[in-house]
Amino acid sequence: MRRLNVNGVQREVDVEDDTPLLWVLREQLGLTGTKYGCGIAACGACTVHLDGVPTRSCVRPVSTVEPTEKIVTIEGLSPDGSHPVQKAWVALDVPQCGFCQCGMVMAASALLKTKPNPSDQDIDEAITNICRCGTYNRVRAAIKAVAQGSTKSAGLSIRHVDGSVT
Repeated sequence: MRRLNVNGVQREVDVEDDTPLLWVLREQLGLTGTKYGCGIAACGACTVHLDGVPTRSCVRPVSTVEPTEKIVTIEGLSPDGSHPVQKAWVALDVPQCGFCQCGMVMAASALLKTKPNPSDQDIDEAITNICRCGTYNRVRAAIKAVAQGSTKSAGLSIRHVDGSVT
């Protein structure tokens, strides 16, 4: 039996030691916001925070996670979608298919916590997630919008289907 601190709640799971944290979160705990993309830590769809550090959960054996380490998933970042990064993602229409976005949001929120006003180079180094839809420019704009406190100050104006502009 393993004890994990997930989204601020102590949980117990009965899994094999080599089970990737991703599968414990999804299959044992029902937290399906964290996605399986590649299984080799390349795409970032499985990104969670482990004591505040963005971690690719698909290659992290559950046996290497201490009971005192705090795991935060997309569900724990902000259950109601009110985290500034989530708001910027919506305001700037970042997601297209949405599959990789939870991992991107987790990576972006960790970056902004350590570097509240990141440079383009900081963003490039921190956001190594793969997005097949190619929303990288909007990801950068959303991160800058959060850093600057507004979607308009990010230098990106988007006309939405309803005619509004952000």
